[in-house]
Amino acid sequence: MVFRALPSGRKVRQPGGYSAFVPDPLPPVIEWNPALVRTLSDADRAIGRLAGAGRGLPNPHLLIRPFVRREAVLSSRIEGTQATLGELLAAEAGAAVERSPADLREVANYVAALEYGVKRLRTLPLSLRLVRELHARLMKGVRGDYATPGEFRRSQNWIGPAGCTLVNATYVPPPAGTLVKTLGAWEKFLNDHALPPLVQVALAHSQFEAIHPFLDGNGRVGRLLITLFLIERGILPAPVLYLSAFFEATRQEYYANLLGVTQRGDWGTWLEYFLNGVARQSEDAVSRAERINGLLARWRSAVAGMPSKGPARLIEVLAENPFCTIKRAAERLGVAYTTAQRAVEKLESASIVTRATDAKRDRVYCAKAILDVLEEPARLTPAAES
Repeated sequence: MVFRALPSGRKVRQPGGYSAFVPDPLPPVIEWNPALVRTLSDADRAIGRLAGAGRGLPNPHLLIRPFVRREAVLSSRIEGTQATLGELLAAEAGAAVERSPADLREVANYVAALEYGVKRLRTLPLSLRLVRELHARLMKGVRGDYATPGEFRRSQNWIGPAGCTLVNATYVPPPAGTLVKTLGAWEKFLNDHALPPLVQVALAHSQFEAIHPFLDGNGRVGRLLITLFLIERGILPAPVLYLSAFFEATRQEYYANLLGVTQRGDWGTWLEYFLNGVARQSEDAVSRAERINGLLARWRSAVAGMPSKGPARLIEVLAENPFCTIKRAAERLGVAYTTAQRAVEKLESASIVTRATDAKRDRVYCAKAILDVLEEPARLTPAAES
């Protein structure tokens, strides 16, 4: 029986003595007050500039590859992993790191799921089928592997502090028996073009988290879908906007605003928060990309007069991952180990890379200036007017 009605859905009393929330189909009635209109305009302008910057890059992968990994680290951190961006990049470059392999695997799975999703959009639209495929890749072989990767839940889940039960949980999503209906309505909304895309993806993300269709991994899948939606709609040319940095930096506000929707139907506050995140992270991504490109340009000039092309080619490799070993450099450049060693030593003498470890064998080098740009805290305030 219905327990009580809420503006964004209803709470349904369950036999176990708890109440589960069943959201109403989207879209809700939106109050277009001046503050919300200004925030949407700000977000549209900022993401437009980011899209232009992404299309104008001479080598788009120089921005995309390390930024995808930054997103993976921060989205996974929201869910409790401790791996850092530097550890992930170092591990990918072939270096030994002390971080738990399980944490690094979770982050690597996020990277794989996002890259898979971008490619899959060429043949399959955003849909429940794609959502399941993303989840299967995200949860393969990690702590949530028990949670039937790629399958929607068949039992009740809940959200709350450690040790809580269904009765005293912070939030209880819809019963498993209602998922077909609620997810069907959510998928239908994804194909609706009546609302501004940024508003639509904000609503869709909140609703996905409210439905919580998997036993584990809902937050990460939900954040993956934001990027994929913006690519599918042509708002972005590639995965260059990542909101996990904003959500992670404002984690309590993120959760509070999601709860504000399900508890009070407070869509306005959620939309302003989400759109502000889009604007700030768009500015943030443009700033980081411009600074990294500036570093690369200076480094290319610094090695332009060298007789060998190895150092210049190695700079392009460092743009994708600021960590390298001589063995990995040789593999990427397709040259002998000694040739790669000379290229690395020339970059070291030019202060482009420094030794990240003291080991004599399998020594790790890092273009720390790039890593510093990537690891800066997320931008939370508007960029200063120039």
